[in-house]
Amino acid sequence: MTAEHGGAGRRPDECPEALVIGAGPAGLMAAEALSGAGRRVVLAEAKPSPGRKFLMAGKSGLNLTRNEPPAGFAACYRAPWLGPMLAAFGPAEVMAWARGLGQEVFTGTSGRVFPVAIKGSPLLRAWLARLAGQGVELRPRWRWQGFADDPCGDLWRFDTPGGPQRLLPAVTVLALGGASWQRLGSDGAWVPWLAGHGVAMAPWQPANMGLAVAWSPRMAQHFGQPVKGVALIAGGRRERGEFVVSARGIEGGGVYAVSRAVREGAGLWLDLAPDLDPGALAARLARARPGDSVTNRLRKAGLSPVAIALAQEFGRPLPEAAALAARLKALPVRHAGPRPLDEAISVAGGVAASGLGPGLELLALPSSFACGEMLDWEAPTGGYLLTGCLATGRWAGRAAAGLDPAG
Repeated sequence: MTAEHGGAGRRPDECPEALVIGAGPAGLMAAEALSGAGRRVVLAEAKPSPGRKFLMAGKSGLNLTRNEPPAGFAACYRAPWLGPMLAAFGPAEVMAWARGLGQEVFTGTSGRVFPVAIKGSPLLRAWLARLAGQGVELRPRWRWQGFADDPCGDLWRFDTPGGPQRLLPAVTVLALGGASWQRLGSDGAWVPWLAGHGVAMAPWQPANMGLAVAWSPRMAQHFGQPVKGVALIAGGRRERGEFVVSARGIEGGGVYAVSRAVREGAGLWLDLAPDLDPGALAARLARARPGDSVTNRLRKAGLSPVAIALAQEFGRPLPEAAALAARLKALPVRHAGPRPLDEAISVAGGVAASGLGPGLELLALPSSFACGEMLDWEAPTGGYLLTGCLATGRWAGRAAAGLDPAG
């Protein structure tokens, strides 16, 4: 706090040695790095409990990272500047870190890495216990409300169960999340406060998101059904994957893999028979009896009921013979664009790289750092998102502690 901005009206309620705002994986990792360096850490979390999105991500199996070579792993991020952070804390380090918390991991057939316990709750409990042992003070229901009428950005204002509080920390690490899944804490409400202090921002965009489709009534019977054994084609990419037909459209890993290309304007096609070339598929279709309906012809060619429904939904009028095979190999998907931002698995946008120093410090706010999904980076699902949060949280926490972040 500088002398020209002093005075009783600006007197803080508390001056913690280190303040971390946000108790998701990035914030928890920043708190671990700071407390491990001997700093007394106050960890403020707006929700009643920490790690809510972390636990939701692990509901059907916590995908920690992906067991693949570092160079290939880092290449999957749409942010080359993350390279040093992922080199310092990539897949091997994430696996060792989980084991250090007593949580053994295994690699699935796809290369994805999971805790043996599968769920995220055992790992989170062990992590919180270690942080408490290192002196980290978790303060739930502490919602950051911007700066306390402070042009210098020194005083951090909170709404707390005990009433308004103003903190003047020596260093601050922000791990405020992105702008999707608001009910879990990532609401993007912090953007005007940082932008108002000159922090460079990039606009939010949905990432790893579903696509809206205005279905005809006949598709209702297929809502909730998975579409398997297909390939999705967009923007020069061809991805094998599954997705689900829902009342709102299509969503799931296969769609997420091509969602960035679609968001940027590429068309989307489905190959409903990716294991057959057009000639082989045409031969199967030709084996149908003369009186067979189109549905029976598609069924005999090996398509599932939901794939047949998609062919009829997007391919009408369905052509005959070889032309039908070509249509099934490149079925155009008519959609209305991405589902709303809050439904996206992750986001692009947030604090721009141009507003960050090498330690993830905010150039416009001295002694303040940022990490996790609030930064403008984008990655696919499959362990990349969580590793990116952990790596940036560790990097920012070490830098805030005055340590070499790459160490």
